[in-house]
Amino acid sequence: MRETQNIKKITDFKDNSLLIVDDDNPFRERLSRAMEKKGFQVSQAESVKNGIASVKLKKPAFAVVDLRLNDGNGLEVVKEIQVNNPDSRIIMLTGYGNIPTAVAAIKEGAIDYLAKPADAEDVENALLADPTKKASPPENPMSADRVKWEHIHRVFELCN
Repeated sequence: MRETQNIKKITDFKDNSLLIVDDDNPFRERLSRAMEKKGFQVSQAESVKNGIASVKLKKPAFAVVDLRLNDGNGLEVVKEIQVNNPDSRIIMLTGYGNIPTAVAAIKEGAIDYLAKPADAEDVENALLADPTKKASPPENPMSADRVKWEHIHRVFELCN
């Protein structure tokens, strides 16, 4: 279980703007509504192009970016956020996580890397976690069967 002293509150931050970039429309909409209820001012984008345009328009303090988007790699959005607001807190989301992509996300400026399906509570905790403290291990890590299913699903998706 996460230690509550490692987690700040959204009211502790001057800017509560959150950009969610994900091409899974139902997931993005649900996460947006949940994060608004938690006190964030949410804007959304469904592609790398729209995500970058949104970042240039308003520099978000927080961001949740899917790694794989229909028009490219979410790391491009992370780079743009870091250029425009180096103090932003960025979480990478992916259904197809592996160590190299997690390392790449952190190198580009993400503060955490979450596997889908992540719920709003996981996202909020990751966004508001104290970066100087170690994160607790996940309470419910994905099972080997779930990881295998995610990989098979991704291969089918790539092959149409």
